[in-house]
Parts: sequence; structure tokens; C-alpha cells
Amino acid sequence: MDTQNPSAPPRAHVRVAGNKHPNRAHRTGGLQHDNTRHTTRFVVIGNHLAQHPELSLLAIGLGTHLQSLPKGAPADIKTLAARFPEGATRIAAALRELEAHGYLRRERVRTSSGRIVTRTISCNQPAAVRQRTEQPCRENTPSAPREKPARKALPAVRRPAYSGPGLLQAATDLLADLRRHDSRLLLSADDTAHLAPGVAAWLEREVTPAAVRRALTADLPPEGLRRPAALLAHRLASQLPPPAPFRARTTASPPVRHPLRNCDGCDRAFRAPTPTTHCRDCRTDLQEAA
Repeated sequence: MDTQNPSAPPRAHVRVAGNKHPNRAHRTGGLQHDNTRHTTRFVVIGNHLAQHPELSLLAIGLGTHLQSLPKGAPADIKTLAARFPEGATRIAAALRELEAHGYLRRERVRTSSGRIVTRTISCNQPAAVRQRTEQPCRENTPSAPREKPARKALPAVRRPAYSGPGLLQAATDLLADLRRHDSRLLLSADDTAHLAPGVAAWLEREVTPAAVRRALTADLPPEGLRRPAALLAHRLASQLPPPAPFRARTTASPPVRHPLRNCDGCDRAFRAPTPTTHCRDCRTDLQEAA
């Protein structure tokens, strides 16, 4: 009874993980990569497409090809069948696979000429598109009306020292005519009423309407005007010229009118500063005869 069983293990064996088993050789087969970094002519493909568990190999390859094409390239079945040897039937089936999983959308749009064409849209991340389009469910409760923010007041403009109806009307006509020179300078009635005194201040300082128009329309920003009245108010206030120089009025003496006389030679009426009996023509004849 005291004889030990030589076949019994001296202690319980501990199970070793498969990849750490001492008798398992290191795996040297399988895929290896020899990669070089791309700097030009490459496309980024997500593993969700390259390793998609439900798409066929043809669909994965076709989806990769579509994502590598530039914008506007033809992507219809006829063009793809001429490019690849799989044929129109298999390519159409692969396109339907991509469309079912969100990697492809086909829309029918009408061109400017009235022709209806099919537009193919390749999507590189369908999950992101689904997140943008999915809207959270909201309760059917009426939302409170959103208050419209108050519009910022226009910059103040200089008012003329002596304003009359004719001066303000000329300023209003000048502002209303600006849209003929630049369509972006279409002003509302309220904006025109605010800017008219500023234009009148320029006209009061003997600036011609053409000069005022050039100052308001020159060097406008090419990217567009968000609020043209604000720009015009700023120019009217910041570029206002100084008053015209003072000019003393000269009192000119009235012209001297000499009395009428009758010529003794030709009996013609004439005016002369000194008493004389003959007109200029007769005096000339007398001098030549002498």
C-alpha cells in the first residue's frame, strides 16, 4: 500500500494560455506589410469599408474605386463596365450592395436646361451621415416664440447747420440713386431717412453730388455688404470734408452808361464818354481824309 504510482503527476498542472505555451512555436506565417508613406495621388479608406463583414469583395473594391475618383467623374454602370472586366450585371449588383449599406446614393436631379440626370454620391462614412440625419424625438409641445434680437443702431451722421427741404430732398434723391451705380446699395426708407442729413451736410459744404456719390461707392468690399447703410453712415461721418473757405463778397460798381448822341456826319445814335459830334466811324473817315 505504500508503493507510489509512478504514472501519477507529482502536482496538478496549471493550464497555460495557447499563445504562451512553451511547446507552441511562434507564428511566422500570415500577411506582412512593406509600407511606404504616400505623399501624392492617394485616397483614405476606412476599415469599415475595407473589412466590411457583409459586403462582397467586388462591392468593397468598387466602393474603394469610387472614393478615389475626382468630383464630376462618370460613375454610371456603362462607364464602370467599360473600365472593369466584371460586366454590367455584377457591377450593378455591387452598386446595389453599396447603396444598401449607405456607401452610395443615387439622386435624380433636373439641370438648368430642364434635362433630368442621375447624380451618384459616394459616401466615405455612412455612420456619420446617419447621425446627422437622425433627429431626436421631441414632444409635440408648442415652443415659445423666439424673440427677434434687436437690430444694432446705425452710426450717427453729421447734420447740416442750416437744413431746408430742398437740401434734404437733394440728399434723399442722391441716396436713392446709388442703387443704379451698385445694386448692393439698395437702401430702405428708414435707412435713407437716417443717412439723408449726413449727405446734406456734405452738400452744404459745397461738395458736388458727383463727388459725394464717388466717396460713397468707391472701393466697396468685393465679398459683399451685410448692411450697406452702416458702411455709408461710417463714410459720411469719418470722411466729412471741412467747410468751404470763406469768400468775401465783392461789391462791383454798376456799369457806366454814357448818354446817347446823334452823329453830325451820319445822323446815327451813339454813346461816347466825352462830348463829341461824330461817331467812331465818322471820326475815322475824317482822320483818313486829313
